[in-house]
Amino acid sequence: MLTDQLGIDLPVFAAPMAGGATTPRLVDAAAKVGSLGFLAAGYKSPEALGQELNEAPSTTFGVNLFAPNPLPVDREEFRRYARLVAAEADRYGIDLEDAEPIEDDDRWHEKLDVLRAHPVPVVSFTFGIPSRDDLAVLRATGALLLQTVTTVDEAKAASDAGVDALVVQASAAGGHSGTFTPEQPPVEAPINDLVAAVRRTVGLPVIAAGGVATAEEVAAVIRAGADAVAVGTILLRSDEAGTSATHRAALKDPSRTDTVVTHAFTGRPARALPNAFTSQYGDLAPYGYPALHHLTSGLRKAAAAAGDQEHVHLWAGTGFRHATEEPAATILTRLAEKL
Repeated sequence: MLTDQLGIDLPVFAAPMAGGATTPRLVDAAAKVGSLGFLAAGYKSPEALGQELNEAPSTTFGVNLFAPNPLPVDREEFRRYARLVAAEADRYGIDLEDAEPIEDDDRWHEKLDVLRAHPVPVVSFTFGIPSRDDLAVLRATGALLLQTVTTVDEAKAASDAGVDALVVQASAAGGHSGTFTPEQPPVEAPINDLVAAVRRTVGLPVIAAGGVATAEEVAAVIRAGADAVAVGTILLRSDEAGTSATHRAALKDPSRTDTVVTHAFTGRPARALPNAFTSQYGDLAPYGYPALHHLTSGLRKAAAAAGDQEHVHLWAGTGFRHATEEPAATILTRLAEKL
């Protein structure tokens, strides 16, 4: 069993949520109840990651990395889109009229160096499969290597690359889809069906993710073949999460009842609560990651600080109505009570 291999008791993990929602306190809270939490290295500087590793719990935990899988934006399409959203940014004193695309790899190799200097028990990847050489670098640290996949074909590719286990993510997941082909809409498949299909095809341990928000759903996906479950949205309102006040308020707003997959904020498909920005720009945005992420980053930060729910990414999975304001340990333990 994967939990035995990791030396943990609770097969309900705290998924990594980049951008501030996951904190060292949240990872520590998961560890204290025998679960597994992941520090989210995406968007952080290597220096900030190193600092978090110094503060991390001494028990088992993981680090999640954005693997290089760039989706370069068409420069003319980028400039057209920048002119469109400039009006939204103007209200916060942000000038996007002459913005040019920024293409980077989230300082991938520098983060590998950090993990070589600060070995961790588990490293997971999303957006793409690292090269064999990079996998070898991390394997040499003693880390268990997990790959996020969204289809059976991706699971096969990850298995062929030599990872140790799979995070099988359904389209119901909140935030960015881990799809390897972000220019295409994520495949709509229930998590139980996707897990069962992967298990029939690939002989690796499976961690299920995406839309799982109740103890009954956890038990059902374990019966479908998952070794463990990773949850994120359900923890967004937890005491230890770094979720902004603006995002927290939107999650509990009774008028918000559904979610939408959009690439309007970052150029990569992500599930969120719909708002004015997704409605106005969802069909106008080009695909292009991380260029669009950098383009709208300042606007989103300013909107969050101002309490403006209509111009910030409100990442949320389909089970967001189950998110509660209480300790993360209570939430994780409750989700496992039907096992």
